[in-house]
Amino acid sequence: MTTEHTGQRPEPPAQGSTTTLVRPTRRDAVAAAGSELIGGPSGRHAATGRGWWRPVRVVVLVVLGMFALGMVQKLPCYEGGWFFGQTSQYVHACYSDIPHLYNGRGFADGLTPYVDRIPEETSGGMEYLEYPVLTGLFMKVAAWATPGTGDIVEREQIYWLVNAGMLMVCAAILAVCVSMTHRRRPWDALLVALAPALALNATINWDLLAVSLTAVGMLLWSRGRPLGAGVLLGLATAAKLYPVLLLGPLLVLCLRAGRLRSFGAALGGAVLSWAVVNVPVMALTPEGWSKFYTFSQERHVDFGSVWLILSQRSELTLDTGTVNTAATLLMLAGCAGIALLALLAPRRPRFAALAFLVLALFVLTNKVYSPQYVLWLIPLAALARPKWRDFLVWQGCEVAYFLGIWMYLAWTGSGDAHQGLPMEGYHLAILVHVLGTLYLSAVIVRDILLPERDPVRQDGSDDPSGGVLDGTPDRWVLRRPGLRSDSGSSSATTVDWGTQRAT
Repeated sequence: MTTEHTGQRPEPPAQGSTTTLVRPTRRDAVAAAGSELIGGPSGRHAATGRGWWRPVRVVVLVVLGMFALGMVQKLPCYEGGWFFGQTSQYVHACYSDIPHLYNGRGFADGLTPYVDRIPEETSGGMEYLEYPVLTGLFMKVAAWATPGTGDIVEREQIYWLVNAGMLMVCAAILAVCVSMTHRRRPWDALLVALAPALALNATINWDLLAVSLTAVGMLLWSRGRPLGAGVLLGLATAAKLYPVLLLGPLLVLCLRAGRLRSFGAALGGAVLSWAVVNVPVMALTPEGWSKFYTFSQERHVDFGSVWLILSQRSELTLDTGTVNTAATLLMLAGCAGIALLALLAPRRPRFAALAFLVLALFVLTNKVYSPQYVLWLIPLAALARPKWRDFLVWQGCEVAYFLGIWMYLAWTGSGDAHQGLPMEGYHLAILVHVLGTLYLSAVIVRDILLPERDPVRQDGSDDPSGGVLDGTPDRWVLRRPGLRSDSGSSSATTVDWGTQRAT
């Protein structure tokens, strides 16, 4: 494997260390400027990676501190905004589903998810919990730790605190896994720990459970354990649907590298663990189990999506079936394009980069974008494009959307044209979110097409999160005429894109 020429000399190994840790403050101008708050960039003889203050411990302390600040940001709602007044929780931008669903989904009454039906306030009918099984279990465990009697407001406050404590553990696991996924770049996890969107959205819903399980799965894959990685991705999919999409990038990359057996192990592990969680519930109460999937299909165009702008600013009639079909076709077309990109790229893309592109495509084409969905992308962004400027530009756009949706809900709930953000302003916030995600996706695509621009590869690394893919020569690759591969080998099967002839 050859080192890409970048004009920068790789850092020498620290004394007594066999592994050179990349120091962002010596490679990233924004990180260097930010480090002035704590004394400036690390010096040539800085003892990094040794003693108690190892990178992973620092990252965990930082993410716990940021998580705590996020809890403080919810204080106006904890003290009354969730319970009194219609718009206070929106004006203070401190809304959370957790306290509302404690009573609204029957946990306050001791109901069992997927078995017991829940009274619907709007229709007066009875329905089942609309969350995946592992998330439902998480919610129920928190309910067991919440007093079953007493004032309902106090119980909802306690329920939120219990969930916040459990989600804080998930955040710590997430930070540890991201810090350890790229062995030489543990400090990149500070992008996750210091992400403002993580602090703001961590306790809105239960997404951090799936995000942390996905991070563990990616860590196991980076350590060359495809079966274990698949098991964790299957568990993550049992908590939220999106992690199953990561199997697509793995399939394409394993195809190019000739590692389909490893992909098969990951796929088998994912199916097995997902089935262990879901099949018992499916057999016991099939209607309750399927509620999540039917709810996803039947859900109307909702907040945060481009479809909402189209439905509110045009005369088009966008019924749910039409949007489902259109979103699915766009997703399939986009995935086909990403697969072609992966097979045509001059060097096999990194797993994290391709995974980010697939999830970004999903959130942009979906009929709803809840603000906490950004949590899905944060760890992948830190692994795919660990540059502080690009990450902060994207985070700024997400914070703008976070404020925009709550101000819009305050406007719709108050009926006062002078309070909150009107529809036109909210549409602008959606476009800011879309443009920010497209921007980060664009620079990742550029890194794939120009591998020498990839900050992870500038020191000669291949794919630190790739596990069995890291440093593996290509076995099957599409190639445009005259395009040279930097990671191929003489034994690779190359399909000429111009003639479709194997050479």
